[in-house]
Amino acid sequence: MASFSIKCVITDDEPLASKGLLGYAAKTGFLQVVQTCEDAIQLNTVLKQQQVDLLFLDIEMPYITGIEFIKSYPNPPKVIFTTAYERYAIEGFELDVLDYLVKPISFERFLKAANKAYEYFVAKRPEEQEYFFIKTESKLEKVLFSDILFAEALENYVAIYTNDKKIITHATLKSVQESLPAKQFIQPHKSYIININHVNAIEGNMLHLGKFEVPVSKYQKEEMLEKIVNNKLLKK
Repeated sequence: MASFSIKCVITDDEPLASKGLLGYAAKTGFLQVVQTCEDAIQLNTVLKQQQVDLLFLDIEMPYITGIEFIKSYPNPPKVIFTTAYERYAIEGFELDVLDYLVKPISFERFLKAANKAYEYFVAKRPEEQEYFFIKTESKLEKVLFSDILFAEALENYVAIYTNDKKIITHATLKSVQESLPAKQFIQPHKSYIININHVNAIEGNMLHLGKFEVPVSKYQKEEMLEKIVNNKLLKK
């Protein structure tokens, strides 16, 4: 069994194609399919409800193509295109996708792409690090992961909060999250990443971290509570 899983969504307007990819993913042991979608409109909704690492994305679909969707969606997850048409290959790779699978897709070829994704995410895991440097207007500032309470998206910037300061840097929330240990930092809301070690109270749809409050998306509340409490709830 793999040491970690990659959360992915399969999007294809052909039910048999989706079913085939779903079966392939189950065989890998490290691809966790959290949703299947029939088109990019459904995918758009899913991505606003939960954090996803990887998309298996068909290109020719109703309403909007896979390529058009990736071009229009801000900071999309990594992508492996699946299509019956080789003519899109160059345009696909220009979008920095991980791989391009032409139907009919054999398991051997699927596994090669999946392993490429695995190696990509392994390389980006920051589990061994304890800090990073944040670029502000005037300097590079060292920030310990253990000091971070939470990070908040502010349009083209991210504000990182500790107990005694607020640091604003030109970055995306996704890029910040990719630089933080996944076991320690989770995303309870599309605009926030929190350090679960600093959550000192849970009240309704709000998390208390020090003197701050961070909202929890209604779609993720149950999952977030499980990750934060993590079997540490005192029983009667």
